[in-house]
Amino acid sequence: MDFPPNTVAHFAINADDVEKSRAFYARVFGWKFAAWGPPGFYQIEAKGSPVFGALQGRRELVRGQRTVGFECTFAVASIDATEKAVKAAGGKVKLVKMNIDDHPSIAGQLGIQSIPAVIAFKNGQPVDGFMGAIPESQITEFLKRVIGKGAGAEIAEALAAAAEARTAGDAQTAADIYSAVLEQAPDDADAAAAFADLLFEAGDQDTARAVLGRIPADKENLPAVVAVRARMKLAEEAAALGNPAELEARLARDPKDHEARFDLAAIQNALGKRAEAADNLLAIIKADRTWNEDGARSQLLKFFEAWGMTDEATLAARRKLSSLLFS
Repeated sequence: MDFPPNTVAHFAINADDVEKSRAFYARVFGWKFAAWGPPGFYQIEAKGSPVFGALQGRRELVRGQRTVGFECTFAVASIDATEKAVKAAGGKVKLVKMNIDDHPSIAGQLGIQSIPAVIAFKNGQPVDGFMGAIPESQITEFLKRVIGKGAGAEIAEALAAAAEARTAGDAQTAADIYSAVLEQAPDDADAAAAFADLLFEAGDQDTARAVLGRIPADKENLPAVVAVRARMKLAEEAAALGNPAELEARLARDPKDHEARFDLAAIQNALGKRAEAADNLLAIIKADRTWNEDGARSQLLKFFEAWGMTDEATLAARRKLSSLLFS
């Protein structure tokens, strides 16, 4: 039915006990009720009035906020303002129109008693909504509230949560978060690098390489990606160096065996013993800067690249290196 603009088109009653409310209004006002949609939902026919109403159980249209009181919808000339605001959001929101006469069960499940009604979904769940006409400025604010901080901020928060989980020893949660981020943003190099590093640390080298292989070429030189690749390469080199106990025995016999100390540092780095690895290379630099064409210093710089320039082990070793070189 068409209603003139700015007139009442529909009303709704939210009740804690639908059946008691139905009996009350039928007795007092003589209203008739017709079951419609889900159980406990009725359309109201008020004798002599073109306005239809609805009676239903009190619900949460927005999670955590129970609907209170009566609802009343006024007819408007058009809903173009909503469509205009959606288009202005630049693709962050998709507008889908539905005729509730064709889908009464969906309207009932969502608690829609009148039109126009707007329900916002995010990740498959209703998160907000409104019924009736509201000014365009309020529609814009509504969309901003639904869109939230934007994908970039959400990804940053997710990566921070994954890093926190990993630090706490919850590798599975971290892996799940990284996977979810990459599902939504496959080109995110930071997420891919962190996930590959986690996989490599867990011993899944093949999957780690596969994750790195999907990073776009224009992001290959990002610090996080370079660091993971360097870490993996150093670990591979260390794996071919043999038993660290044998190297330690060689050093016990001859502290000037720089080759043994150099190889031991590589193994210690692969085992996560960063401070010990750095100290062994610094010991070589202190004893003989020219050994192996300044090989100890070059290796230490590779460690810094793999650890990250803000890592505590990097910062501590850099200070020691500076003292050696400029003392």
